[in-house]
Amino acid sequence: MSLPKAQGRRLSRQWLVGGLTIGLALFALLAPIPLKAAPQERHVTVAARSFAFEPGTLRVNRGDTVVIDLESSDVGHGLYIDGYGVSAKAEPGRPAQLSFIANRSGAFRFRCNVTCGNLHPFMIGKLVVGLNLTWLRALAATLFTALGATFFFWRGSSSTPESRQRSR
Repeated sequence: MSLPKAQGRRLSRQWLVGGLTIGLALFALLAPIPLKAAPQERHVTVAARSFAFEPGTLRVNRGDTVVIDLESSDVGHGLYIDGYGVSAKAEPGRPAQLSFIANRSGAFRFRCNVTCGNLHPFMIGKLVVGLNLTWLRALAATLFTALGATFFFWRGSSSTPESRQRSR
């Protein structure tokens, strides 16, 4: 049994759109992004007080030399960066300095490593190293898939029983 020419063309067009959609989504997820900033020295002052760090999130590029000046305003606090194994301890009026090269991409937690009170375990911040574009890739893949699916189903549902009878 063979399909009428119009229906066969529509099916092949739908397969083409489906294949292009999958291809574009995979490209958005897997294509290398050649964005690279030149390494530089980043100086950041982190204030530790009342079970919080300010700022709570630090963003640097991979390869940067990061210098963190830790200041404490209430009691003794520390700053330990998971994944890098570096730490510093500061007392009120006596700041501390921490220096390292951000050579690992990703998100790392930093935490107070000096017991400073009841909420000490919740004194956590985040260090983001590198251009974290995972969410942009996921967004692009989602948009490509949504557009492709919309076109695929919209084109497929445009043939009503009346239009099919007219084409005979």
